[in-house]
Amino acid sequence: MKYILMSLLVLVMATCDVTADDHSPPKGFTVLFNGRDLTGWKDDKSGNWRVEDGVLVYNGQGEHLVTEDKYGDFILLIDWKIEDGGNSGIFLRGEEQVQVEIWDKRVYDTDMGSGAIVPYTIHKPLNNSDSPIGEWNRFEIQVRKGLVTVKLNDKLVLNELAVHFRQPRGPIVLQQHDTPLWFKNVYIKELEAESKPN
Repeated sequence: MKYILMSLLVLVMATCDVTADDHSPPKGFTVLFNGRDLTGWKDDKSGNWRVEDGVLVYNGQGEHLVTEDKYGDFILLIDWKIEDGGNSGIFLRGEEQVQVEIWDKRVYDTDMGSGAIVPYTIHKPLNNSDSPIGEWNRFEIQVRKGLVTVKLNDKLVLNELAVHFRQPRGPIVLQQHDTPLWFKNVYIKELEAESKPN
């Protein structure tokens, strides 16, 4: 009986892992990265951004990766991973000064983990919630009426920070910072009914 229960548990866990990476969006969300190619992104065909085994991979060279569509208020879900010394960010509405930071804090001799908004010394994350380097992390980023809220691995790291957007809509930008990057499970839910220019 114990063996049967253990077997069922392993089966359930394996099923959950597959479901998490099958590129099916949560209810109310749409897919930004389909796990097969760069459809929906401005691909310069350089090969610096490519898809491997359902994962969006960046080799540390070339330009930022930018969505073709523009967004106003939204909730963005995105899984990411870096290696030692890794650095990246997610520009909201395409604006570099409204960037959710991804980095290996050890390189910058700081106690601040990922999830801050520039300038980082002012808008520090509430918690250091990064997974160990080389393991997957998940951001939940909400932009609503000029306020940015960020959860990292289900922990609140930025709570309704008031930011000044220069434009009411803009693309999602994955920043290149000369280090390899990995992304998957990228989904977005637009909150246009609640949006207003700011």
